[in-house]
Amino acid sequence: MNLIDWLSFTAAAILLTFMPGPDIMYLLAKSLRSGARQGVTLAAGLATCPIFPTPLVVVGVAAFIQSSPTAFHALTYLGSAYLLYLAWGAFRARPEPLALPGAEDAYNKGALYRRGFIMNALNPKVLLFFLALLPQFVDPSAALSPSAQLAVLGVTFSVQAFCCFSLVAFCAGKIRDRILGIRNFSLIMSRVEGGILTFIAAGLLFL
Repeated sequence: MNLIDWLSFTAAAILLTFMPGPDIMYLLAKSLRSGARQGVTLAAGLATCPIFPTPLVVVGVAAFIQSSPTAFHALTYLGSAYLLYLAWGAFRARPEPLALPGAEDAYNKGALYRRGFIMNALNPKVLLFFLALLPQFVDPSAALSPSAQLAVLGVTFSVQAFCCFSLVAFCAGKIRDRILGIRNFSLIMSRVEGGILTFIAAGLLFL
C-alpha cells in the first residue's frame, strides 16, 4: 500500500461515512435532542468500533460469520434486540427541562460511548462491510505486511469517521440551539430517536 492507495482509501471512507445511513441518522437525532457534546461522545463510540472488525478480518472471523448463517443470524438478532431495547428507553423518556444554548448537560459519557460502540459491534453488516472493503486496498507486494496494512486502514477509517461524525454532531447541536423554544422539543426528539432505532433494528432483520 503506497501513499496514493492510502489517500484513495481515505477519500472513499469519507464519502461512505457521510452517506445517509443508520449511524448518521441516529447521531443527528441524538445531537438534536441532547446537544453537540453528547453527539460527539456518541460519535466517538460509533467511530471507535471500526477498529474492532479489523483484527477479525485478519484472523478470519469475519469470513467465518459470512459463511455461517447461524453465526450471522445470531449476531443479527442480538444487535436488533439491543437496538429495540434502546428504542424502548427512548419512547419511554419523559420531557426534559430545556437547557440554555451552549449549556453542558450532565450525562454518563461512558454509557453513551458504549452505546455507540455496541450498536456497530453487534451489527454483522459492519463486519462484512470491512471484510469486503479493506482487502481491496492491501498490496501483498508492499513492505508492510498485509496484517499491518489492514491495521493502518482500520485506524484510518476510525479517525476520519470520528472527525466526520463530530462535524455532524456540532452542526446538529447548533441547529438545536436555535430551535430549543419549540414546545415539547425534547419529547419530540425522544420519539424521533426511538423511531430511528426501531428502523435500524428492522433493517438489520429484514434488509
